[in-house]
Amino acid sequence: MVKELGLGVGLAVVIFLAAQGINLLPVLLLGGIGYYLFNVIDKKSLGKKLSIGSGDKSMIPEVDFSDIGGQDAAKQELLEALNFVKSKQQIKDLGIRPLKGLLLSGPPGTGKTLMAKAAANYIDSVFISTSGSEFIEMYAGVGAKRVRKLFKEAREKAKKSDKNNAIIFIDEIDVLGSKRGQNSSHMEYDQTLNQLLTELDGISVDDQVNVLVIGATNRIDILDKALLRPGRFDRVVKVDLPDKEGREHILKIHTRNKPLATEVDLTQLAKETFRFSGAQLENLTNEAAIMALREEADQISSEHFREAIDKVMMGEKLNRKPKEEELHRIACHETGHALIGELVNPKSVSNITITSRGKALGYVRHNPQDDYYLQTIDYLQDQIAVLIAGSIVEEELLGSRSTGANNDFKKANQLAEKIVFSGMSKLGVVSKNNLPKSKLHETVSEIIEYQEERVTEKIKANKEFISAIAEELLETESITGDEFRTRLEMNKTKEVA
Repeated sequence: MVKELGLGVGLAVVIFLAAQGINLLPVLLLGGIGYYLFNVIDKKSLGKKLSIGSGDKSMIPEVDFSDIGGQDAAKQELLEALNFVKSKQQIKDLGIRPLKGLLLSGPPGTGKTLMAKAAANYIDSVFISTSGSEFIEMYAGVGAKRVRKLFKEAREKAKKSDKNNAIIFIDEIDVLGSKRGQNSSHMEYDQTLNQLLTELDGISVDDQVNVLVIGATNRIDILDKALLRPGRFDRVVKVDLPDKEGREHILKIHTRNKPLATEVDLTQLAKETFRFSGAQLENLTNEAAIMALREEADQISSEHFREAIDKVMMGEKLNRKPKEEELHRIACHETGHALIGELVNPKSVSNITITSRGKALGYVRHNPQDDYYLQTIDYLQDQIAVLIAGSIVEEELLGSRSTGANNDFKKANQLAEKIVFSGMSKLGVVSKNNLPKSKLHETVSEIIEYQEERVTEKIKANKEFISAIAEELLETESITGDEFRTRLEMNKTKEVA
């Protein structure tokens, strides 16, 4: 209607001006260009395809909460919130305001998108998925208009499919919802966020279609406070990295359709995948299956999983082959890490290799027996000892150190600083802002020097053992933690005898 009226008025103006003898060619040219640009912007920007489910029962995400492992606390909190959505009449009778938004916060790959899909399945809802980056354009007003269109389409989809609920899932909501006033060049970011806040405020318990917005982010610290206040995103659900039991549950889910050899121990695999996300664990099982396929094996063995862990952590094997002299140095270096690692934390070494992967010429994989969330002074000092052990072995056995320990020393310094700023050094409780750099350097150096003395003593006492393991690594390229421990026990028995 508006377009027809505008067209009529425009035509009348053109006829009037033509009757007055005015040259209309420049006006028509500019008008045509303006009309073309308006339509291009409108179609390209507002017509950008959102990932929207059809609303049919078959198109509701076929993801159930039972398909998500390692997030029991997050699932419980989310289910409790979703039960409010399912019991609409009951919450209305009790005078409870509707749940408008849920925020899933956690590291990448922990299952935030899966949880949003499972939520749609649980409340029998249409599911509209988009990303925060899809709302931000250089054109003023486009993002806000896209937000309005998104909510309108959610309601229309729900009505069309005869559903009472609609879920709008916004991944990377930090792009859309970051603190206002940070982008001084233009106000498009702020306008888009303002529109989202307006739409959230407009959700009512009396609405025919109950719209629930679920956002996902790993940068909750940069979100605008107005977005997080009660009445908008009412619940913040922490979706963290899974613990050992959670990792085992996830591994069971992703190996249900895979033929495993009888010796595969998922409990042990869960121990060896400390700080793996759900996505990494899925990738681990997939890589192990690919390796079995390459070898034309009928089942996936423990060796396939062991190789897959290294690949997920470090990357694919590289073709580069260091010279024999360099390989010997690498073997000695990694043996030093493994020896001190096993002495300070028995049964922690999982694998030693001098195979190049990613940026590493060789490495030792350490796996704690249990997940620790607090670090004591003894633990941090032991970790520093393990890190500097490689370079000390090089110095004691080969007469000099190399640049291969650069990253080790960087991490050792970071741990030493953590000791200082956690109030566990001789300085006591200190402020990071007020502590002079010279004093920090002096204290960090003392912490590391003490560990160097401690490690040097142990290395000197085990020179022959380190040389023997290094020679074995040059032949086999890799030694498992169990093999290493067996050799270490034999060496201890030999010394006692």
